Amino acid sequence: MLLNLREILEPAVKDNFAVGGFNVTESTMFKAIVEEAQYREAPAIIQVSPNEFQFSERELYLYFSVRLQRSRNPFVLHYDHSKSYEGCIRAIQAGFTSVMFDGSQMEYDQNVECTRRVVEAAHGAGVSVEGEIGTIGETEDYLNGTVRDMVYTSPELARRFVEDTGVDALAVSIGTVHGILPKGYVPKLQLGLLKELEAAVPVPLVLHGGSGTPHDEVAAACRTGIHKVNISSEFKHAYYQSVREFVTNHPTLVSPTLVLKDAVQEVRNVAGTKMQVLGSAGKSHCYRKY
Repeated sequence: MLLNLREILEPAVKDNFAVGGFNVTESTMFKAIVEEAQYREAPAIIQVSPNEFQFSERELYLYFSVRLQRSRNPFVLHYDHSKSYEGCIRAIQAGFTSVMFDGSQMEYDQNVECTRRVVEAAHGAGVSVEGEIGTIGETEDYLNGTVRDMVYTSPELARRFVEDTGVDALAVSIGTVHGILPKGYVPKLQLGLLKELEAAVPVPLVLHGGSGTPHDEVAAACRTGIHKVNISSEFKHAYYQSVREFVTNHPTLVSPTLVLKDAVQEVRNVAGTKMQVLGSAGKSHCYRKY
């Protein structure tokens, strides 16, 4: 079944678990996440970034949409980190049921104005919207273990932002980092801040940068108000590592299906572990009303 973000997060809030948002680049990764979610009976969010969206033809996402509709498992098709209104509209036209407008680098008033415009258009089409306030860290120097641009989310500003925009979910910054973590860098989530955010904000909270964050930290966040966790770099690293090893060990083989078979399994392994950590495994029964 294909739901929007508000619909898939409602049971997560009620039963205190989080749903994984998995960024896929092409149909093989999509296949892996869908199959693992069905196997684990876990709700899941299939995510596509703007660069990934532009990489493929629109027809691929129409296929994604139809495939998810035909599943008995709950899914969302989500457009991640859009920096433009036009990008969100293109995703909605391609069958996405949820979009994120990321105005976190903007001044507050501009972020509100742009996000609210997306909300008005998306809600008219039955599509949910995720916004962001605060700035998730970015890897700056892998070898030296440094990150940049992390700005923790203010609970009061987060509350105002939700009221001013009408978003259905809010991405917050509490100490995670996008991408592969720098060498020796271990995120320490600000769970005290998260408790304040949960008390202040009336919509589900989203944790970006779920790759590489210690599982105990992620699990604690999911018990403290986080109901969506984004994962991308970790399973993609496993995917590409598997492909590299296979090609190195079988230099004369020319069958893509054999090359990708192990890669699909590696993606499933990572995704399955994350579903367990988030508490979403076995929760598909929570969506029977749909």
